[in-house]
Amino acid sequence: MSTDISATEIVYPDTDGQPMGENSVQCQWIAMIAGEFFERYSKQPDVVVACDLFWYPVEGNPKIVLAPDVFIVFGRPKVGRPSYKLWEENGVAPQVVFEVLSPSNTDEELEAKLGFYERYGVEEYYVIDPETETYDAYTRAAPGEPLRAVRPAKLNGFVSPRLGVRFDTTDGLVLVTPEGRPFKTREDRVNGILVQLADSEATRQQEWQRAEREWQRAEREQLRAEHEKQRAEQERQRAEREWQRAEEKRLHNEKLSAKLRELGVDPDTLDGPGS
Repeated sequence: MSTDISATEIVYPDTDGQPMGENSVQCQWIAMIAGEFFERYSKQPDVVVACDLFWYPVEGNPKIVLAPDVFIVFGRPKVGRPSYKLWEENGVAPQVVFEVLSPSNTDEELEAKLGFYERYGVEEYYVIDPETETYDAYTRAAPGEPLRAVRPAKLNGFVSPRLGVRFDTTDGLVLVTPEGRPFKTREDRVNGILVQLADSEATRQQEWQRAEREWQRAEREQLRAEHEKQRAEQERQRAEREWQRAEEKRLHNEKLSAKLRELGVDPDTLDGPGS
């Protein structure tokens, strides 16, 4: 019995062997943008933030692929993926894409990327030049409409419709969160963790000292209770000795009374010695 294999399995690579960024400045910007969104959406199970992840929009054609520097997808589960295959994601394309320019980028490459993102459903596309600290923005007026460049006059203070992020170009390029805070750099995040660690260590020391004081107080209470127990035992023993002495005296008196009765004298009629 033979089996015909009509088609070979299609391989969708998840890497091209190239580094995420070509220089430190580009890497810093990618890390800053991705890190901010990783943190912002960390507790939302239906938001995917990806960095340099291959995106395949067409099933059966692995040659149609791009790996955006950063992209965000709303409405898809936060699970591990070797790549983002559109047909496995209910057709939900990344809504927001960030590209950070490197010296090797060409105009033709940038035009091709813009065409790719427009064709396959990206709603907002941002191209950041880390050397000049400028950016270009592309948005759709409505679903199905083409991506259009935001006019230069509107770039300073432009707010992402999806993300609520504001782009401030007053002095270089600063990305500002909806709460009004500039995006954190890697150094900011490291310093923040160090501050949290120091605060945590200080809190731990305070809790340890408080526990030590409580332990010492409990130990003093235990010693006091033991002393009280010993004192109560001593009082009990003293009372028992008093009772024994009284009992011995009673028995002695009974013996004397018995002797008087043997002599014919009723001790109950006597007033006492010298009466």
